[in-house]
Amino acid sequence: MIVRQRPWRARQLQQFWRPLGFRGLHGEHAIREDKRWPGWEVIVGIEVHAQIKSRRKLFSDALTSKPGEIPNSFVTFYDAALPGTLPTLNPKCVELAVRTAIALNSHVQPRSAFDRKHYFYSDLPAGYQITQRYAPLAKGGYLDLSRDGVRVGITQIQLEQDTAKSIFDARRRITQVDLNRAGSGLMEIVSEPEMRSPEEASDYVRTLQAMLRAVGASDGSMELGSLRCDVNVSVNKHGHPRGTRCEIKNLNSVKFMMVAITSEVFRHISLLESGQTVPQETRGFDEAKAETFKLRSKEDSPDYRYMPDPNLPPLILSPEYIDCVRRSMPELPRETRARLMNIGLTEQEAEVLMAVDAGREVRFDGEPTKGAVQYFDRLAQGRSAKSAVNWMIHELLGQLAARKETFSDNPVSVEQMGELVDMVQCGKITGTSGKTLLRQMVTSRSTTSPLTLAKELGLLAVSDDDGSLLKNWCLEAIKALPEEVQKVRDGNLKVMNRIMGKVMQLSGGRVKAGDVKQMLEDLLRKS
Repeated sequence: MIVRQRPWRARQLQQFWRPLGFRGLHGEHAIREDKRWPGWEVIVGIEVHAQIKSRRKLFSDALTSKPGEIPNSFVTFYDAALPGTLPTLNPKCVELAVRTAIALNSHVQPRSAFDRKHYFYSDLPAGYQITQRYAPLAKGGYLDLSRDGVRVGITQIQLEQDTAKSIFDARRRITQVDLNRAGSGLMEIVSEPEMRSPEEASDYVRTLQAMLRAVGASDGSMELGSLRCDVNVSVNKHGHPRGTRCEIKNLNSVKFMMVAITSEVFRHISLLESGQTVPQETRGFDEAKAETFKLRSKEDSPDYRYMPDPNLPPLILSPEYIDCVRRSMPELPRETRARLMNIGLTEQEAEVLMAVDAGREVRFDGEPTKGAVQYFDRLAQGRSAKSAVNWMIHELLGQLAARKETFSDNPVSVEQMGELVDMVQCGKITGTSGKTLLRQMVTSRSTTSPLTLAKELGLLAVSDDDGSLLKNWCLEAIKALPEEVQKVRDGNLKVMNRIMGKVMQLSGGRVKAGDVKQMLEDLLRKS
C-alpha cells in the first residue's frame, strides 16, 4: 500500500516555483543543492506532441479542423478506418518536420519508416496508431534554453497520427467520439532526461514553443491542444543511480506541468524515505488537487505489438531535398534577438517585439507570416531604429492594448507609421500631436495619409518665428495657475510640469515641450 502525505495543493506548491539559479551545461554533471529537496537529484525528460500546422491531415486529404467545428465533419473514409482505404503521406507535414529537425540541430535521417503501435481505445478507430518508433525522421540534436547556459539534448523526432477526441456527456452519461482530429499530423519531440527542475522544464517547453512558431511548424498552443507534454520524472540521491521514472500524461499547461513535476518529486521522495519503492507507472494530473494519480502500470514496447506498416514504404529524403529545406528556413528566435540587438535595440525591446510575434497566428504549411518583427524591420529602414521601436512599443502597441486588440488587428500600415515618425522627427508635428494623430488613426482605421489627417485635425506645428504665439500661451497659463507659479518661484520646480501642461492644452499640443519650458523659465525669471 502506498503511504502518502496530505495532498499538495496549488497554493502550497507555489513557493517551490521560484527560479533557483541552476548550473550550466548538464553534461558537466555539476551538482547544486536544491533547497526544496536537499540531498536529492531530480531528473526530468519531456515528450512533446506538437500538431503540425498543415491544411491537410498526415495520411488523408481531409482538411484539419479548428476547435469548435461541427463534430465528425472533417473525416474521410481513411480517417474513420473503413476497410480497403489506404494512407497517402502529406509532403507538407514532412517538410515542416524537417524544418523542426534542422532548427533543433538534429540529424535528418535519409531513410525513416513507419510503424503501427497497437492499442484499443475508442478514440483510435483503426486500433493502431502510425508512428516512427524504430526509424524516426531525425535523431540527436539539442535545444539551448534561455537562461543559465543550459543545453537539453534531443533523442529523436518522429511523425505520427493524432487520435480522435473523446467527449463525455455528463447529463446522458455517455462518451461521444469526434473524429475531426483523427489522423492530423503530429511531431513527437523526445528530449534527453537532462532537466533538473520544474523551472528548467518550463523553460524548455517555452523555448521549444517559440522555435516551432518561428519555423511555422506548429502554432504551439497548449490552450487549444495543439501542443501537449508527457513528462518523465525520477529522483535519486546525489551520486546514486537514477531512480524509477514515472510518466505524467497529457499536460496542457506550463503552469500545471511545473506543479505536476513538483508534486511527483515529493511523492517519490516520500515513498523512498519511508522505505518503499517507486513503481514504474503512467500517471495523470488532477488540477484541482494539484497532485498526480495512477492511470495504469507502465507499458513496455511489447505491450504495443509494434510492427512495420505494410501500406507505407520507407520515407527516403535526399541530401538535395534536405539542403533545399535548410535554405528556405526562416530566422530562428536566437538569431532574431541577436540581429535586433546589433542594430541598437536593448534586449528588453527585442524581447517585447518577439513576444508580440509569439502570439501571432501561424499560417498553414509554413507560409510566411507578417508579425511585429517584420513590421519593425520595414519601419526602421532608413530611420533611427531607436525611434522606430519607441513608437512601436510605447505608442502603437499601447494603443492596441488599450482597445484590447492584438497586433494582427493593427490598422496602421508601415507606410503610415513611417510617415508619422518622419513628421515628428522633422518637426512638422510635435511628439504630443503625433500621439494624438496615432490614436485617431487606430480608432478610425483610416487609410488617409498622416499629413492629411494632421491638417484636418489642426495638429501641424505652429509657425511662430518671433515666439509671440508661444509667449501669449505661456502668459495665459501663468495667469490661470497663480498657486503653481508661486510654488515654482519658491523653488518647487516639479510644479513646472503643471504649467507646461496648461500651455500644451492651450496650444493643442502643437508646440515643443522644450520651447515651452524655456519660455516659461524666461518669463518667470523676469517677473
